[in-house]
Amino acid sequence: MTSHADPDLFAELTAELSGFPAAQQPDWPDRGAVDQAVSELRAMPPLVFAGECDLLRERLAAVSRGEAFLLQGGDCAETFDGVTADNVRNKLKTLLQMAVVLTYAASMPVVKVGRLAGQFAKPRSKPTEIRDGVTLPAFRGDIVNGFEFSESSRTPDPARMVRAYHASAATLNLTRAFVGGGFADLHQVHAWNTDFVRSSPAGQRYERLAGRIDQALRFMRAIEVESENVHKVELYSSHEALLLDYETALTRVDSRTGQPYDVSGHFVWVGERTRQLDGAHLEFASRIRNPIGVKVGPTTSPDDLMALAEKLDPDREPGRLTFVSRMGAKAIRDGLPPLIEKAIASGLVASWICDPMHGNTYEAPSGHKTRRFDDVMDEVRGFFEVHRTLGTHPGGLHVELTGDDVTECVGGGDPIAEDGLHSRYETVCDPRLNRTQSLELAFLVAELLDTAR
Repeated sequence: MTSHADPDLFAELTAELSGFPAAQQPDWPDRGAVDQAVSELRAMPPLVFAGECDLLRERLAAVSRGEAFLLQGGDCAETFDGVTADNVRNKLKTLLQMAVVLTYAASMPVVKVGRLAGQFAKPRSKPTEIRDGVTLPAFRGDIVNGFEFSESSRTPDPARMVRAYHASAATLNLTRAFVGGGFADLHQVHAWNTDFVRSSPAGQRYERLAGRIDQALRFMRAIEVESENVHKVELYSSHEALLLDYETALTRVDSRTGQPYDVSGHFVWVGERTRQLDGAHLEFASRIRNPIGVKVGPTTSPDDLMALAEKLDPDREPGRLTFVSRMGAKAIRDGLPPLIEKAIASGLVASWICDPMHGNTYEAPSGHKTRRFDDVMDEVRGFFEVHRTLGTHPGGLHVELTGDDVTECVGGGDPIAEDGLHSRYETVCDPRLNRTQSLELAFLVAELLDTAR
């Protein structure tokens, strides 16, 4: 089972996409350098395999039927410097802890998808940034340019796409080593709760849950019941399919089916800023066989939703399409119901998951971009309330998080104040939940899932 670069597919894809407007693309200063980088990427092995994408599509079909829950989380924007064993392990710890809390409470499988191994590009509200009268290109993620505010750093560099590929490969290698090497074994449930998290209220609550899981595992051993699922975990990679030069270069033909897959990640999504119906991003997503997500916000109308579904999932294939709502706490209870009602009326079956981060961003007096943890929690509650009222399945959670003790979002059980944001504000783009806040959020969702059963 292999995927191979097909020159005819690449030529056809790039030619077709050139006829569509492409938002949020960098202004490359040297097209020849872009062609060189793309040529190198086309010769690279796939980062993921088509069969893995198909398996994830099956898992997401279960989510759409109400038989599973999707947990998707990771960095807002990965960095090259962040590709270390410690960083990858800490993010994995966070996802594993959240997943075990959700699985125990909901008594249903949790599909685990990381925002990792490819989340190097970010859309921006403005193409340039001005500081002290100096105007430079905006930082669009390590795959495009550097974060440092200097002309040399901010000039888009196509060679960074090749570096992003290698960084993604290293991240996937680390992730697979941890998952396959026993780190994700459920018997390690206490070992995931270390350092600053253990002493927090959420960490102490987790320890009590871990004790109950230990007891259940001992019982299973006593009656000689063994499951392979106790020792391993499925973890999939995802990112926003934003930088089209990179995504098209990593589109391959699957040898089993002859169908095209974007082998840069298992699951890719189209963002709020690039989901134009006549745009290149939706056109690209419609042509690949990966499971696809699309962000929907407060400006999305029911007709928009159905047009998106028709474009991305005309055959109504279970597991193909996931809608990621990012309404904001104030808009979720009014903005989401008309979309779900339209989907129900049309017979559309898709997964619905909640992104409670992007609609709740504001600037603190210190100038830091931040989010109130209470707003994040309130949007999640609103998401569940809407689904409970309509009798539909709240399918999952999509969050920007880190495994580190950062101070980027205010509030939480170990409260972070606005005047303390500077302490460990480490994100290069959007504020993330730290591991304690992520675990608190998991317990809230667990309670909501338990109530929804």
